[in-house]
Amino acid sequence: MNLQQRLEILHQLRQYISEQPIEWQNACRQAEQLNNWFTQRFIQTAAEAVANNFLNNDLLRDWADHYHLDDNVTPKTVGIVMAGNIPLVGFHDFLCAFVSGHKQVCKLSSKDDVLLKHLVTKMTEWNPAVAERVQFNSMLKDCDAYIATGSDNSARYFDYYFGRYPSIIRKNRTSVGILTGSETENELSLLADDVMQYFGLGCRNITKLYVPNGYDFVPLLNALRKYSWMFDHHKYRNNYDYQLAIYLMNNIYYMTNDCVVLIENEQVFSPIGTLHYSYYEQQADVINSLKGNEQVQAIVGNDLIPFGQAQQPGLMDYADGVDVMAFLLGL
Repeated sequence: MNLQQRLEILHQLRQYISEQPIEWQNACRQAEQLNNWFTQRFIQTAAEAVANNFLNNDLLRDWADHYHLDDNVTPKTVGIVMAGNIPLVGFHDFLCAFVSGHKQVCKLSSKDDVLLKHLVTKMTEWNPAVAERVQFNSMLKDCDAYIATGSDNSARYFDYYFGRYPSIIRKNRTSVGILTGSETENELSLLADDVMQYFGLGCRNITKLYVPNGYDFVPLLNALRKYSWMFDHHKYRNNYDYQLAIYLMNNIYYMTNDCVVLIENEQVFSPIGTLHYSYYEQQADVINSLKGNEQVQAIVGNDLIPFGQAQQPGLMDYADGVDVMAFLLGL
C-alpha cells in the first residue's frame, strides 16, 4: 500500500465509524460485555473523537505533509503494547505506524481487545494488503522497535525487555486543571467533561484542580452533576462508596454532590470517584511547579488547554510529549 492508499482507507474508516453500521454496534456491545467500564456512551465518545480528530482527511494530509511523508520508507516491524484504560486508547500509536509505512504487531490489553481488531478487520476487507501491515499477537518478538504503554510497574518490565531496542516506554500519567474562580457556567460544564468522561480513567482526565484561596466550590459541584448518571454504574458507585467511607472513618474534610467527592490533597492522582484540589496564591507559581512534572499529561485552564478539550487530542498531540511519528521515521 502506498501513502495515498493508506490515507484513503483511513478516510473510509472515518465514514464507517460515523455511519455506525450494525457490525460496529455489535462490536461496541461486545466490548462493553467484556469490560463494564466501557459503556456505550463512552465508547461512542471515544470513537467520535477518533473519527473527527484523527481520521479527518484534510487533517491527515496536513499531518503527512508536515513530516514530508512519501513511499520511500524502508518498512520496519514495530511492536506496540497498548493500554486498556479507555476505549481505543492505543489508536494513535496504531495510526502513526500505519501512516508512516511501517509494519506493526499490536499486543492489545485484555480490557480493550475488541474495538481496534474490529476496525482493522474492516480495513482488511476493503484492502487485503492491510493484513501485511497490521497484525495482533499476545507475544512481541523480533521487532525492530517498540512502543509500550502501561503503569509505572509495567514500565520497568518494558524497559528490561525492550530497552536495548529503539523504544518509547510510557508510565502512569494524569492531567490537572487550574481555575481562577471567574469561569463561566459553560466553562465549568466543559471542565466536568475533562474530569468525568471515561469515569476519570484516562491519562488526559483531570484528577487534580488548583483553585485560588477562598474559591467557591458550589458552581463547580453543580456543574459536575451533569454526570450524576454515573452513580447508577455499579463499578463507579462501589469506588465512590469505598472512598467516602475511608474519608468518614478518618474524619477527613470532604465535599460531595453525590456523584464525586472533592478532597484537599497535594497528590495529582486521585482515586476513582474522587477529585483532589489544592489552593494557590499565584497562578504562575502553580504553572512553574508543574513544568517538568513527568506525572502530568495535560494542563487545562485559561490560556492553557481549553476547557472541554483534554479528551480531544489532535494528531500532533503526542502522549508524554514524545513525537511518535518522528521516532518511527527515524528508525
